[in-house]
This record gives sequence, structure tokens and C-alpha cells, in this order.
Amino acid sequence: MPLASIKIPAGVRAHGTEYESANRWLDVNLVRWRDGSMRPIGGWTTREDSIVDAPPRGAMSWVDNSDVSRLAVGTYNKLYYISQAGTASDITPTGLVAGNIDAQLNIGYGGYFYGSDTYGTTRPNTGVYLECTTWSLDNWGEYLVACSVDDGKLYEWQLNAATPAAQIANSPSDCVGLVVTEERFIFALGAGGNPRLVQWCDKQDNTTWTPSATNEAGDLELQTNGEILCGLRARGRTLILTTTDAHAATYIGPQLVYSFERIGTSCGAISRKSAVSFDEGSYWMGAKGFFMFDGSSVREMPCEVIDHVFNDMNIAQKSKVCAVHNSQFGEIWWFYPSKSSNENDSYVIFDYKENHWNIGKLNRTTGVDAGVFRNPIWFDESGSMYNHEDGWNHGTYSTYAESGPILIGDGETIAKINQLIPDELTQGQVTVSFKTRFHPNDTERSYGPYSTANPTDVRFSGRQFRIRINGSELVNWRFGIPRLNIIAGGRR
Repeated sequence: MPLASIKIPAGVRAHGTEYESANRWLDVNLVRWRDGSMRPIGGWTTREDSIVDAPPRGAMSWVDNSDVSRLAVGTYNKLYYISQAGTASDITPTGLVAGNIDAQLNIGYGGYFYGSDTYGTTRPNTGVYLECTTWSLDNWGEYLVACSVDDGKLYEWQLNAATPAAQIANSPSDCVGLVVTEERFIFALGAGGNPRLVQWCDKQDNTTWTPSATNEAGDLELQTNGEILCGLRARGRTLILTTTDAHAATYIGPQLVYSFERIGTSCGAISRKSAVSFDEGSYWMGAKGFFMFDGSSVREMPCEVIDHVFNDMNIAQKSKVCAVHNSQFGEIWWFYPSKSSNENDSYVIFDYKENHWNIGKLNRTTGVDAGVFRNPIWFDESGSMYNHEDGWNHGTYSTYAESGPILIGDGETIAKINQLIPDELTQGQVTVSFKTRFHPNDTERSYGPYSTANPTDVRFSGRQFRIRINGSELVNWRFGIPRLNIIAGGRR
């Protein structure tokens, strides 16, 4: 028989049975595709070890009016400013109410139905979790504005590392977050403890919150049966995501100031940090799917790894799910905790430039995109800070890709294969293994790994086989379309 080219499309399909992922990539880690060829995702270098003392749950970078790049991160009990030189300054507001490192069962005071149990006793385990503490961070001009979901106050920090952030005068309390609109209003989300209320200050005056005939302050209670989770700037609008739906606020000027429109239903976000917004649109992870807003309406995104993600997520810790944009490669990363972990240890990627999905393992809790700083800066559970897409060192993680079943012909042919002709940028920078079966649930037999030569002698047979690529560390390898020499084929 002639040489058979193994052409596997870019991206991962991990949905349904293994056989349903035939001729696709099934399990990968720290690889990506560009223009049809597989390569490693960029590595990282440590910017600062344990620069903060708890897992960061919100980060923002911005440039001040003096062209100084700045970075802020929040933990369950602290707010930090990190300088360009990598010095962390504690700018925690005086009296900040500390929250939760992890999501916890809500069995404390007030954690059950009012009047349903004896005063002073521990509440029953209802399986309802208090979320972990996250921060909303944004810039008001060159100043930082911030809100911790468990503290509820709106704070401003005016760039002096020796002075902590201070509560914004006259601003509402008991909020769940904030967002600064393109028109320079601050939206206080869930203001005053009302889970549906959006309240905003006067235009370009964040100390005026009481509406009058001479200002543009105001408020509006969303018509939703959910509760507000987060807000994002979208092109020309401000997007408000709840646990059940999505709303867009459009500036219309005095006297109503803003009009609100529900733009999607059954599309609530899974967590407060699960959404990103940029020129291409707004994207977020929901409770059982992924959604995007293209400027006119919300739509659910077809996802080929949905089983993999949601069947292996620790739902009790879903409030830790965070999204980061990697604009250099047109990717949105969502980090989430797997069932075997209480902390983010896994990721799912949507490549919106080439329209495919990707998965893998990596411990990151929050991060910022490149732009203000040269590289994306992401944080891990220990509070360490890393420059990503920087070299090819992946620490203790391996780069690999393993396919689903590859079928010869109609899937009934038993193939005997004796040679692999690899397709690499530089020969010998990957190893190749094979796993064969005669039936989908048959015992799998393994062959290899083989160090690639041109050609590489192999020997295996089966009705279906899988290929695994392991990339060399510290190398920017490439893997294209390998070919197999089939010496015999038949049916059994």
C-alpha cells in the first residue's frame, strides 16, 4: 500500500466517547497550532517568587500619566501595588473586610433560611457554598479603583505606594463589584446589597452619587431573576453579566443617562472573573457552556471540549474560574479547578483567530495580557508572578499531544505498519509513540517512544491506532503531517 499521510486538524475534540474523537487530537498539554503545524506554547520565566502571600484573585495593569507601567492584584484579605521593578506595596484599605481564600460551605450565621433552626447552632450542610473572594479592579484615569466582593466598598488609590487605597467619598457600600464605563462613569454593581441594582456616579466625578437635575448620577434595577456577577467594557456599551442572563448599558445622555437592554437569556456567567472583553467581542464561561457577545446579541459557542471541561471541574470551587486574554496569539484562556483539586490546575483555550479549542494543565489564578508590559503576566496559587510567552521553559510540565483513534480507510481495515516518515522543522526534537486497538473498547497496546529519524522504523498493527507526540523541552519544535508506510491491509 502507498504511504498514508496522517492529517489531523488543529485543535482538540474531547467530547463524547473516544471513538467520536477519531482522527482528531484528544489529549494535549501546552501545545498550540498555527497555520496547520503543532508547536509548544511559549514558556515562562519567574518575575518574582511569592510576591504576595495568598492566591491572587484579580489583577490589572495600566499606564499612569507619567508613562509608568503599573500592576495591581488583590487577594482574599489584601490589595497590592506591584512596581515595574517588582516591588510589592501593601495598599490595603484601612478596615478592609477579609473574605475567603476558598469557597466554603455556607453553614455559619445567616447561612440558612431565617427562623428555620435554633439560634446559635451550626447550620445544616445544604451543599450551598460561599464563593471565594475576588476583586474588581479598573482604572479611573491614572488612578486605581477597586472593590472586593466580601468587603463591598468602592476604593480609589492615587499612586502613592506609602498611602493605602481609600473609600471613594459618598460611594455606595455592600457592592459586589465595579466597572468604569467608556464615558467615565463608575458603575457600582449590586449597590447597597441589592443584587440587581446598578448605581453610577456623575460623569467624571466619582464623589457625586446622588442624582439631581444638575448631574448625571443615577441607578437602575435590572429586570432579571439572577444576581449581578460582573461588568465589562464592550465596544460602545457596558456589559453586565448575571448568574442567568446578560444586559448591555448604552449611554444616551441626560436625563435618563443610560438605557439598559437584556441581550441574552440562559447565558449567565459561572464566576465573577470568567469573562473578558476586547475588540473581537466579549467572551465568558457559563455554568455549562461558553458564550460570546458580538455587539448585537449573545450566542452560545459550539465547543468540542465541553465534556472534558465540565465533567472534570470541581464545581464547589467554580468561583475561582478566571479568564485571561492572550492577544498575541488570539487566545482566551480559562483556568479552573479540576475535580482532584481545590485550586486552579487546568485550562481551556478558545483560539478565536483559527476557531478551535485547546486544553491542558497549568496552575494559574489570575493574570493580565501583554501591552502595558512586554509579556503576559500571570500568577499562581503561591502568589508568584511569571512572564509568559517568554522562552521555552515549562517548569515541571510536559508538552505533548495525543490523538483519538486514527482509522485506515473505512475503519474496518487492519493495517500493518513498518515505517514512520516524520515531518519536523528540525529532525529529532520530538519523540513519537503509538497505541493500537482492534475494537473501540479493546485492550490498548503501546509501542515506542521512538526517537525520530527519516525514516523511523516501527512495527505495529491494528484496526485503529493513536499517535502521541512528546516535544523536547527548552526547544521551539514544530510537528506537521507525518506519513506511515503500510505494508499490508485487510479485514478480520
